[in-house]
Amino acid sequence: MYEWLDREIVGHGRLPLLFFLLGFLAAFLFIRLSVRMIRAEVSWWPGNVKPGGHHVHHVVFGVVTMLVSGVSLIAVYEDGTQTTGAVLATFFGIGAALVLDEFALIFYLQDVYWADEGRTSVDAVFVAIAVTGLLLLGLRPLELINVTDFRDSPDPWVRVAIALSSVINLLIAAVVLLKGKIWTGLLGLFIFPILLIGALRLSRPSAPWARWRYTAKPKRMLRALERERKWRRPVIRAKIFVQDFIAGTPSAVHVKEAAEHARAAAEVELDHVVHAAPPPISLHPVASGTMDGLPGPGSST
Repeated sequence: MYEWLDREIVGHGRLPLLFFLLGFLAAFLFIRLSVRMIRAEVSWWPGNVKPGGHHVHHVVFGVVTMLVSGVSLIAVYEDGTQTTGAVLATFFGIGAALVLDEFALIFYLQDVYWADEGRTSVDAVFVAIAVTGLLLLGLRPLELINVTDFRDSPDPWVRVAIALSSVINLLIAAVVLLKGKIWTGLLGLFIFPILLIGALRLSRPSAPWARWRYTAKPKRMLRALERERKWRRPVIRAKIFVQDFIAGTPSAVHVKEAAEHARAAAEVELDHVVHAAPPPISLHPVASGTMDGLPGPGSST
């Protein structure tokens, strides 16, 4: 284990990345334990920070920690050691965990920590862990293309080929994202075959791609809807169960009802996200003097 750590992590300069991940995981697990203890009103556990009666969310401490450690990392970038970088990266990971744990608060601009919308924070944490894990394993975005060859190669045609390949890779990633496949696009940036499969497969029915390409093809849209409900139901159910296990169930749900809540919440989310995209608004006027239902110049409202 030590030899692997020394060869793969220290030898490749990934020690700060490892400590970032460890700090991130430790802080996330601790803060989730803390908020659940506070929610359970455990008498001996410290409560919320409320100077002057004002509740200070832990995202504030996360932002401050990220700022201080991030600036410090930049300051020692040239002459600092891996050990120094690892220490500062640990604090940066701690701050990032505190921020992403309240990502839903930032996104919705309201305290939805224990509501169903609060699961957005856990989604953000899962994405951060996945990306960091891939980087730690040595994978890089645009893995099919060794972008560093662009700088090292003296041949201008090689540079052109690398740049063109990178642009094609990013365009394919854009197609995957337009098809509504966020995780596929994310992993595909590191593993190109996944990106290619995502670009060739059917779009999600509510994605922009389906809006542009499937609204005039009802059979294809129906296939997309059926496929989405079939394959996303067990994934969403498992995701919600894990989220509830790690982050706690929403405020209206009893702990003993967690499994039933996962099933019910999965159907609610399916009803919310699995629907046919509306047709795009046409810019060409129709015979009646309107454009796709918009009032014409002489019509009254």
